[in-house]
Amino acid sequence: MFKLSKSHKKVLSLLFVVLLCCGGCSRQNVNSELIVKRPQELPIAVSNNAVAYISLGGQDQFYTFNGLLSGKTYKDITNQAFVWQTEQWTQLQVPDMQLPVLASTAVTVGQEIYLIGGYTVAADHSEKSVPNVWKIDAHSHQWTAMPGMPTPVDDTVALVYQDRYIYLISGWHDEDNVDLVQVFDTYKKAWHQATAFPLPPVFGHAGGIIGNQMVICDGVKVDVSGEKKQFLPSPFCVKGLINKTDFTQIEWQDIEHHSGTAYYRMAAAGDDLSQIYFIGGSDNPYNYDGIGYNKLPSRPTNQVRKYDFKSEQWFISDSELPASMDHRALLKTSDGFTILGGMAEEQKVIDRISHYEK
Repeated sequence: MFKLSKSHKKVLSLLFVVLLCCGGCSRQNVNSELIVKRPQELPIAVSNNAVAYISLGGQDQFYTFNGLLSGKTYKDITNQAFVWQTEQWTQLQVPDMQLPVLASTAVTVGQEIYLIGGYTVAADHSEKSVPNVWKIDAHSHQWTAMPGMPTPVDDTVALVYQDRYIYLISGWHDEDNVDLVQVFDTYKKAWHQATAFPLPPVFGHAGGIIGNQMVICDGVKVDVSGEKKQFLPSPFCVKGLINKTDFTQIEWQDIEHHSGTAYYRMAAAGDDLSQIYFIGGSDNPYNYDGIGYNKLPSRPTNQVRKYDFKSEQWFISDSELPASMDHRALLKTSDGFTILGGMAEEQKVIDRISHYEK
């Protein structure tokens, strides 16, 4: 048997130590690289912004469009758009027709981002829902105008089915909520009307979809008594089943509410398995500046509410995420969920990005 000399043993021992150190350095480099590849903050503090996510060639791309800047007045509504790619934020060139708006929404279909709707606010505080729909190529970032919404809505829920159909569920149109479910066929560039929303129509609600099943919760309903119009919480949830042979037919079914308390402008999305996540929001519905319709300052929450299709049950827990509200969507990524911007305590508009691992 070959026997090592003392000098050989010393050399091998040194090599072993070096390899261990290099291995540790390699792991640290990998972890640092992973951290760098995730955006840690937005290029601007913004709330009520439309957001989207896509992975191209294994690389993450995050988008933020429109929304409310820190001043929180009608003058602070923006039409700025940014994309995070190659580990940095880049501002996108926005078409002149894209006005500064609040409460727009964005979704990903294939390798394109669709930016939809929103509302403008004038100096006299009058509001107008816009019909705009844009298709944005995720490679070239070229904007192409699509046929506008038949009934322009804002503060709606937008969900994608079969990587083709975009469902706009209820929402606000100029002066009141609508119970419409408008569907855009991205292949044929055509609009359709689906089965109407069965609950009192709302704005600022939230929802997610897995396969052909969706869950929609909460938001604000309008109550009119004489000449007085009130904006009230709507603590209801509903499940929708899209007919697999006719995408315009939805079987709606009331489901148990998560808590009995409605939350406004939560961030929501499905996990592609069996659960719809609803994160954050506020239990006091508010105007765009974060002050409640009841004149009280609204406060955010960090609560996570999950509806499980298999058990047909809710699971509710506090999270380690910082409390936030005023969201348009929750972004599902390869390793969890991401929230871009929003409002924090004291109605502060933030540039914070929160990552939630499932």
